[in-house]
Amino acid sequence: MPTLEQARAWYAQADPVHDFEHVRRVYRMAEYLARVEGADLEIVRAASLLHDAQGSAPSAAGRGAHHLTSAAFAAQVLRAEGWPAERIQAVQHCIRAHRFRSQEPPQTLEAQVVFDADKLDVLGAIGVARALVYASLNGMPWYAPPSPQFLREGSRLPDEPHSAYHEYLFKLRHIPQRLYTATARALAQERLRYLEEFFEHLIQEWEGKDFHDAHRFDRRPD
Repeated sequence: MPTLEQARAWYAQADPVHDFEHVRRVYRMAEYLARVEGADLEIVRAASLLHDAQGSAPSAAGRGAHHLTSAAFAAQVLRAEGWPAERIQAVQHCIRAHRFRSQEPPQTLEAQVVFDADKLDVLGAIGVARALVYASLNGMPWYAPPSPQFLREGSRLPDEPHSAYHEYLFKLRHIPQRLYTATARALAQERLRYLEEFFEHLIQEWEGKDFHDAHRFDRRPD
């Protein structure tokens, strides 16, 4: 069974959004969900540790296929440990299915647990931090007013940035309804409220509405 310490080396060059700390949080959450939901802990642990093992470096060109390259890497690691083929395939399915935009939906309880644990990490306070860091890594602002086209269709105009707020509108606010386990959906509600309130405050401060709309207090005469 791969260990956390072993996994640390796989993420030494990862970007700040998909680094070892992200993997450790997903690992702990997946353990919790697996115990509550009755999933196979060994499959869930291995998949959690390996789900972002490839394609997470800042210069990685294949981020869009990281779920596939990570699944292939997982097979190498687990074969070296003597895992049977059917359990390796179960781990690989969890990894291939964990991506939000994956064409392979989670079919097993273990894959659903890993998916949910990974997605919970984009909500709440950690979700805020990751959204801002990810925008900065890609040279995008934290906030930009979305165009009517983006609000209507989810597609940007040619010169429209994909800000952290765009990511919230396009993906993050829809995460709870995409989760599979009842345990994760319950946890997601409070985290989503935090995310919603953050972006409300961010827009108010970004546009100066927090002080323009405040009551004015006249200076008292001496």
